[in-house]
Amino acid sequence: MSESTVADWAGPAHNLLAGRTVLVTAAAGTGIGYATARRCAEEGARVAISDRHERRLAEAADRLAELTGVRPLAVPCDVTDQRQIDHLMDVVAAEYGGIDVLVNNAGLGGTASVLEMTDEQWDSVLAVTLTATFKATRSVLRHMVPRRRGVIINNASVLGWRAQAGQAHYAAAKAGVMAFTRCAAMDVAPYGIRINAVAPSIAIHPHLAKVTSEELLAELAAREAFGRAAQPWEIANVIVFLASDYSSYMTGEVVSVSSQHP
Repeated sequence: MSESTVADWAGPAHNLLAGRTVLVTAAAGTGIGYATARRCAEEGARVAISDRHERRLAEAADRLAELTGVRPLAVPCDVTDQRQIDHLMDVVAAEYGGIDVLVNNAGLGGTASVLEMTDEQWDSVLAVTLTATFKATRSVLRHMVPRRRGVIINNASVLGWRAQAGQAHYAAAKAGVMAFTRCAAMDVAPYGIRINAVAPSIAIHPHLAKVTSEELLAELAAREAFGRAAQPWEIANVIVFLASDYSSYMTGEVVSVSSQHP
């Protein structure tokens, strides 16, 4: 199955998230976060988006308004700053009367061998990809626990399981997201809150193409059973499933969204 045979967008909506408030971090641009915000809006959710890039965030909100007919609440936020995270949660909860679903999508990649990797490279990837997931989860739980309901979905990666040269920092962070997901889910299960994660293999979008060589992207896509990378909306569809009542008995799970063969 080639890229050209894949539909540009998902099929008809089924109102799976009607009446829910969904907050998606790192939703500017055209990647998984933006696709998730769009799919959630199409499924009837009230959507809020955040990103540290204010201009791109506003542009994303404009595009979503054009496509869905409703402009999402857009709040700038640096997910490495706890004060900004708490402000984000407070604003969204006040505007929408609560937060039903949080999608922790923020992450930072890069390529560096451990032979040359600097402290800064390691620290920055862990801060955005792993520690920010913890901080945002802790913050949103202040709003979810009193209501005794809520769903949190973390964006992990198959690199949390698999080995790839130059990805020690990113893989360690994503493996941490997986372990955090499992343990945090047990902490909040008594409150009726579910926490799961998706682990995509490779999803092509313009930002990824800017920071990854064409040769590596082609190599990674060739490893997939379908011979292509996923489209961001294909990852977003799984996130919608985890946000919906169709996954009501799932918590602490990491769902691989991949077609890669050994």
